[in-house]
Amino acid sequence: MATHRFELATELPFPAGVLWEWHTRPGALERLTPPWEPVRILERRGDLTRGTVVLEIPIGPTRQRWVARHLGGEEGVYFVDQQVEGPFTRWMHTHRFEPVGPDRCRYVDQVEYELPFGAAGEMAAGSVERRLTRSFRYRHATIAADLASHRRLQAMGPLTVLVTGASGLLGQALTAFLSTGGHRVRRLGRGTPGPDAFRWDPAQGELDPAALAGVDAVVHLAGESIAGARWSPAQRRRILESRVQGTALLAERLAALPDRPRVLVSASAVGVYGNRGDTALLETTPLHTGPDLMFVEQVGQAWEGATAAAEQAGIRTVHARIGLVLTPAGGGMEQMLRPFQAGVGGRLGNGRQYMSWIGIDDVVGAIHHALGTPALGGPVNFTAPMPVTNAEFTRVLGQVLGRPTIFAVPAAALRLAVGEMADELLLASLRVIPERLRESGYTFRHAELGPALRHVLGR
Repeated sequence: MATHRFELATELPFPAGVLWEWHTRPGALERLTPPWEPVRILERRGDLTRGTVVLEIPIGPTRQRWVARHLGGEEGVYFVDQQVEGPFTRWMHTHRFEPVGPDRCRYVDQVEYELPFGAAGEMAAGSVERRLTRSFRYRHATIAADLASHRRLQAMGPLTVLVTGASGLLGQALTAFLSTGGHRVRRLGRGTPGPDAFRWDPAQGELDPAALAGVDAVVHLAGESIAGARWSPAQRRRILESRVQGTALLAERLAALPDRPRVLVSASAVGVYGNRGDTALLETTPLHTGPDLMFVEQVGQAWEGATAAAEQAGIRTVHARIGLVLTPAGGGMEQMLRPFQAGVGGRLGNGRQYMSWIGIDDVVGAIHHALGTPALGGPVNFTAPMPVTNAEFTRVLGQVLGRPTIFAVPAAALRLAVGEMADELLLASLRVIPERLRESGYTFRHAELGPALRHVLGR
């Protein structure tokens, strides 16, 4: 039975002890898991030298348990985990942090593995090698960028941050990022309370006051998804109420605290601008008014207005106007990827409408930047600096995936399929520019579409 060896090493401008500490904190495994791999973490026990992790991983069309046991290591130097249940006949993974100077180290992943099913399994060796290369390159790029982000804002010190919507797509990425950076994260949601997990019910006006005690910052991401099937009157009401009720309740309770948080970052969306054609949209661009607002404009304006109590109480409030988030793990892009991966993707309508996009790690990075940048307040565009037309987005995505993009979906067909959502989400043109992020010194991880897609898709 053949033993295969995989190794990837990257020199990073951080001491070995910094990387070790990062790996010991909650959220490290989540940050290292590529977004194209739908891995579920079922259980964690112990630490890096004596612990167990239980995962559920995709194997072709099926899912399989993977149990890895940490066999030992040396603090600040290395640790080892071994598969005790899973898809490989043998798997041994050594993580090394090798100093190359006082402030640099080599970050090394070494894996020895044996494939199952004898000669038949060996036929998949090339595919396994490519999959490992994609995953570990993503890991190394992510930890390097995360550590750089935390170093840039280390002067603000460790914070206690309350996050609503922590179980959602953005919330999971943000909480893992903050935790690995040494911040304490509290979660506010509808689930069962637990350590650093608190319950609220905005519709009933209920919010556990213990969640707010002593928090330095609040990130409000909760709200029903605006994408999906066509909007029924009941769904429109749920979308609006889920944003306004929760935001208003949170803002009022924060305003009433004797010791208020430094900052509230409250999610919004670029849809608040409406359909603006080729106009470059800055945070200073006036919003539409009057009785003929699109639904997404109504939601965005009411959503942002619901923070009034916090702003009036002197809490620095950031309205994060978020564009299309690039990640295959969920949201609008996950739905968009399916036809492209099947080779039937194409532009929507005439393709001339602008799409304002942002990589999920830049959403997380921009929120972190907003927490530590006192000059930021009010509306802030959370989009990459280079919006593209739908036709250009289609071309680049097809190129990254290696798929044809010869098809097009007529505007009339979109309207027939999803109603007014077609004109408000799919055909609306939004050329949004992140002026305030750039002026305040934020450095984008991925400012151009091609590299951003290659990173989140592992291409």
